[in-house]
Amino acid sequence: MNFIFVSPNFPRHYWKFCDRLHRNGVNVLGIGDTEYYTLEPELKKALTEYYRVDSMENYDEMFRAVAFFSFKYGKIDWIESNNEHWLPVDARLRTDFNINTGIQQDEVNRYRSKDAMKRYYAEAGIPAPRHIVVTDLSAAEAFAEKVGYPIMAKPNIGLWSKYSGKIENKKMMERFFEHELDQTYVMEEYVEGDICSYDAIINSCGEPLFESQTVWPALLRIVNDREDPSYYVTSRIPKKLRDAGRAAVKAFGVKSRFVHLEFFCLTEAKEGLGKAGDFVGLKVNMRPGEGVTPDMINFAHATDVYQIYADMIVLDSNAVNDPRKSQYCVYAARRDRFHYMHSHDEIMAKYGRRIRMAERVPDIMAPSMGNQMYTACVSTMKELKQFVQYVQKKQ
Repeated sequence: MNFIFVSPNFPRHYWKFCDRLHRNGVNVLGIGDTEYYTLEPELKKALTEYYRVDSMENYDEMFRAVAFFSFKYGKIDWIESNNEHWLPVDARLRTDFNINTGIQQDEVNRYRSKDAMKRYYAEAGIPAPRHIVVTDLSAAEAFAEKVGYPIMAKPNIGLWSKYSGKIENKKMMERFFEHELDQTYVMEEYVEGDICSYDAIINSCGEPLFESQTVWPALLRIVNDREDPSYYVTSRIPKKLRDAGRAAVKAFGVKSRFVHLEFFCLTEAKEGLGKAGDFVGLKVNMRPGEGVTPDMINFAHATDVYQIYADMIVLDSNAVNDPRKSQYCVYAARRDRFHYMHSHDEIMAKYGRRIRMAERVPDIMAPSMGNQMYTACVSTMKELKQFVQYVQKKQ
């Protein structure tokens, strides 16, 4: 089996996907724009060959890389990056090389466009905030009059931008339209709630081989106000979230993928959406949770999602023993611009063996993930909150 892994070195921990595929007997071929000598030693060992391009944004270069591997190794069975940014490139390459094991070019929009997603949420019976695609000020004001302030503005495709955020009144709306917007935006009615994700590895029949939950409290303040980020993974999945996640998988036609499906968990009742504790569709991501989330899932469940993914690719099943250990893995990060009460050495001394990771965050991810991160395993929500407070307490 020939598997091309696009950008196998980012995030850094993605070498583990290549390693587990290699262990399963897969011929793993890498394409990236990073010099070979800078790759992790474990990644070099897992790759049969690495093809460096000057720019992964240049489709001609990416096409030639796949053509080279096809000529040298025969038919390519899989192309995947597990990365949001490269999703359309992956899909186009699959279509051009007649590789049918993943999303095709004509399908990719429904997984990227927040506007297109709404139709599939409706098909799944999952409530979602009302929205419009931004056209002009008068249309936006009419929408605000219908749903009420505040409302959320965000890019229709992709992650947060400098113009994303909460619009609280007419004056802020007018200021929003004073900017020359860099892309198409949507506006949604504002929802009070924590962001909870259904993280799963799905087989070729659309059935979950593995399921988990990630919770981001107060994500909006973290991104907009540059507060210290914290979130956690738990092996305890509420039935309502499990049902919503499985319904979304079915409606979106997800097959043979690691997914990160985001929902609001309402903290107060919202007319037309549900009562407190209900789940509302937010966004689908056809890739794992960002950063070190896959590792946190491993720690919370005492399992190996990289191996489960590799088993899905090769066996279409889960050969990993999953004891579903009940614990939390919590992430707490700090920003370089703040001064903190407790030093790195004090954090490591106090939490000792509970610490699972302590490292710098890549600059490209720092706005949402902080500059210095720590993850730890704890048994209770009380311990989780105490860990976050200790790490992030400021002078």
